[in-house]
Amino acid sequence: MPAITMRELLESGVHFGHQTRRWNPKMKPYVFGDRNGIYIIDLQQTVDLTRKACDFAAQVAAEGKKVLFVGTKKQAKDVIQEEASRAGMYFVNNRWLGGMLTNYQTVKASIDRLKKIEALKNSPEWTETPKKEQARYDRELEKLMKSLGGIQDMKKLPGAIFVVDTEKEHIAVKEAKKLGIPTIAVVDTNCDPSDITHVIPGNDDAIRSIRLFARLIADSCLEGTRTFQEKLRAQEIAVSAKEETEEKKVSRFEGDIDLQGVDEADLEAQALAQEEPAEGEAAVSEEKPAAAKTGAKAGKA
Repeated sequence: MPAITMRELLESGVHFGHQTRRWNPKMKPYVFGDRNGIYIIDLQQTVDLTRKACDFAAQVAAEGKKVLFVGTKKQAKDVIQEEASRAGMYFVNNRWLGGMLTNYQTVKASIDRLKKIEALKNSPEWTETPKKEQARYDRELEKLMKSLGGIQDMKKLPGAIFVVDTEKEHIAVKEAKKLGIPTIAVVDTNCDPSDITHVIPGNDDAIRSIRLFARLIADSCLEGTRTFQEKLRAQEIAVSAKEETEEKKVSRFEGDIDLQGVDEADLEAQALAQEEPAEGEAAVSEEKPAAAKTGAKAGKA
């Protein structure tokens, strides 16, 4: 699990919440106090809950599943793309399209369209396509990439989602809850933590804070992915060893199969039967020279 220190949280401004007049009472358990009209988040809880969230993210990845990173606000979009891509996870950083999870088949049709245009651009036919048509395809592809580029390889629903600013991404949170997909989220003092499976109390506006949490979750995903790959390799080795053992058993069985169910008397009878034709052949060979001599004498006479 990646290291998490109180000092790092303080330096990243994680403890700064929203103004006291702009808060959600459900976040009260995570608030340490207020200073100059700003709520201060209890960082001791943040440390503990971040560790639990990281452990969970690693567990999801260790099962071979993916975590979907979601953050469309200006401060978050670049960081979300960078960290999700680094960890080999999916991301949405432009705009959450309604039904991205709950109506995935429709979204998949748009993803198929995106891939079709990409395939066309990489084919010899593209050079023969009129410039006007090329411009139209380019505009369509750019639009699709903005919305779906981060999930174009997503063939099934994610094992969990990681959200920055649950207030802004409330549709994504609701869709995940409806489908029973666990949610890891950085929750500020103005947000409702009720629908979040793994709450990380913290500043969801400061770029340094967002980058810190995105990096920690991405590192955890990488750790889980390594564990999953090690499991796969161990399984492959076990299967290979089992197949090798089975081959040896079959080889020994084929070598012994002629002797199974045959007693000594049968073996002696088979040996005698093989010797008799050989003796007969010897008698015939002896008769042939004698006949040859008789024929020779008759010729001289």
